[in-house]
Amino acid sequence: MDWRLHTIVLAVVVLTELIGTHQFTVGPGVILLLPMLYAMVIGLILFFTPIVKEKQAKNAEPLIILGVTLLIAKIGVIIGPSLPQIIEAGPALLLQEFGNLGTILLALPIAVFLGLKRESIGMTHSVAREPNVGLIVDKYGFNSPEGRGVMAIYIFGTVFGAIFMGLISGFLATITPLNPLSFAMASGIGSGSMMAAASGSLIAAFPSMEKDIIAFAGASNLLSLSTGLYMSIFIGLPLTVKLYNALDRVRSRKGNLQPQPKMKKKIGG
Repeated sequence: MDWRLHTIVLAVVVLTELIGTHQFTVGPGVILLLPMLYAMVIGLILFFTPIVKEKQAKNAEPLIILGVTLLIAKIGVIIGPSLPQIIEAGPALLLQEFGNLGTILLALPIAVFLGLKRESIGMTHSVAREPNVGLIVDKYGFNSPEGRGVMAIYIFGTVFGAIFMGLISGFLATITPLNPLSFAMASGIGSGSMMAAASGSLIAAFPSMEKDIIAFAGASNLLSLSTGLYMSIFIGLPLTVKLYNALDRVRSRKGNLQPQPKMKKKIGG
């Protein structure tokens, strides 16, 4: 029993609950700041202080899995009564995985424009969760450019993914006329922590739809976990490679078309 870890966690929970939920408007939208977001930021800061040692960091890993397991169990109980609504939205849930491919078309050109090379394939072909890391490592190797790219996004997503999802979901749901359940479906990207952060913001913004938001987010996350890897294998990764090759050819062509510096005339011999 790591009493130091449990004491730190209890203190962070009490502190963040005392801070409570806050919101502020940005144009017509609303950004919600939830206790879960405060806890992530405080935990990240504490990791770089002597308060949290390597022992506590290692002991905390299985507790994350335990927490996500309890969340999934709760989602499973809520999904049951909401099955009619989920079945009614069946085609949208089944096709929502194709929405993840849209990020390839957006993120890959930006990565190439910023000068990244084959690392951008690993970085942009998916949200880079554990199955996607395994896919890239199996195909290209851990020390390959693609392997370094997917690991960079995996680490970045682990540290900042839930914070970003928690902030952006509530903001977009309040600034756009789209149904909040569409954002609940979009929050299920195959990561339990990111889904929890996104759906938490949606519930805070639309408390009357709490059960439906949890049910749709959970069903979507389950589908992403079960079909997301196959989507990456057969569509996402091949599409990323083809698009990268095309963009790389354009970049190389532009580089070759740059005017060569004029040679200065030699004076004398």
